[in-house]
Amino acid sequence: MFEGFVEERLAVDGAQLRVRHGGTGPAVVLLHGHPRTHTTWHRVAPALAGDHTVVCPDLRGYGRSSKPPTDARHSPYSKRAMANDIAQLMTALGHERFAVVGHDRGSYVAARLALDHPTRVERLVVLDSVPIGDALRLADARFAAAWWHWFFLGQETKPAERVIDSDPLAWYGGDPVLMGGENYGDYLAAIRDPEVVHAMCEDYRAGLGVDRAADDEDAAAGRRIECPVLMLWAARDDLGELYGDPLEVWRSWATNLRGGPIDSGHHMAEEAPEELVLHLRRFLSEG
Repeated sequence: MFEGFVEERLAVDGAQLRVRHGGTGPAVVLLHGHPRTHTTWHRVAPALAGDHTVVCPDLRGYGRSSKPPTDARHSPYSKRAMANDIAQLMTALGHERFAVVGHDRGSYVAARLALDHPTRVERLVVLDSVPIGDALRLADARFAAAWWHWFFLGQETKPAERVIDSDPLAWYGGDPVLMGGENYGDYLAAIRDPEVVHAMCEDYRAGLGVDRAADDEDAAAGRRIECPVLMLWAARDDLGELYGDPLEVWRSWATNLRGGPIDSGHHMAEEAPEELVLHLRRFLSEG
């Protein structure tokens, strides 16, 4: 995996991030979702590296990045904290401005990065998500039936960690052929680590609290993402069923928005990497 890339650990405020980076040209950072690690991009990153410097970190709490102690508000696992990590990481790697691509939970980090650090982010790609504040505001019975794991992982009365840790592979699943052997091995090591499972639950707890509050505050203040935004969703997942045209949700956030569906299931970097790369290269290369 990631031939020609360098793997290292770099310190940011409050965490150490495991990161792979390689290629030449304008910088783009790829942010994975739950419950993956950065290796989910192993078919995408090398294809972009011919004309981009590609940076793939494990988000804090995920994979082999550090798992900071939490607090009562779960703020160490807020998307604001994770976005600050990425801004500092890119500074450490010498990139003042860059594009950011986020999938699933990583898309919330990517959007928060564009909102909190607008002078740093040149282009934003969000994959298979709508903003946390909107998802919860628009939640209905269909959402509760399809995405009930948000509330299971996010509640604290009967923590989900004990259930997941009893048989993480049964809980998360995963196809080693579809994912690729090394990517699957990295993922498997992560989900079998109770510290990772706890941190991933903290991510969801932050989502129901401080992350939603941050989104709602920005929406009330009329803050918008000013850089060009590409929003893609998986046609064989349920985002379109829940929201019809997900672009309609994102239009209240982005002044320059385009996008559409990809013929894929949820994990499009693993299931439809060629189509995803075509979309990304076209968008990233626009003048």
